[in-house]
Amino acid sequence: MRVAKNDIPVKIDVPGAVARQAVGFGDTAGFGSMGGEYFSLGAGTDIAPLLKGLESDACQAPHWGYMISGEVVISYTDGTEETCSANDLFYWPPGHSVRVLDDAEVILFSPQIEHAQVMDHMLAQMASS
Repeated sequence: MRVAKNDIPVKIDVPGAVARQAVGFGDTAGFGSMGGEYFSLGAGTDIAPLLKGLESDACQAPHWGYMISGEVVISYTDGTEETCSANDLFYWPPGHSVRVLDDAEVILFSPQIEHAQVMDHMLAQMASS
């Protein structure tokens, strides 16, 4: 799920401050500590090969975040895809992969344990290549 900044409903609009709020934006129930992550991703990066061996060959950690710049395609295990671009707020549920179309700067908030397991798996895949 992604939403462009200007499509996020305005909750407060006063001189000098605008607050936008997207409600119902993923469920954190059942997850412990969250990690804050900043990714710099080069065009052409495709993490799908690094996810081989995980459940459904996909990242099983949910992510909430913000696209600072660039463009990425998120592929889901149900066969759907969506494109996230600069200024998009997003929620990527478990069961996804990421391919970078244009150099991207991305902020993620993810369940710390679940995403660490995915990143450790990716590091192991890179070491065995």
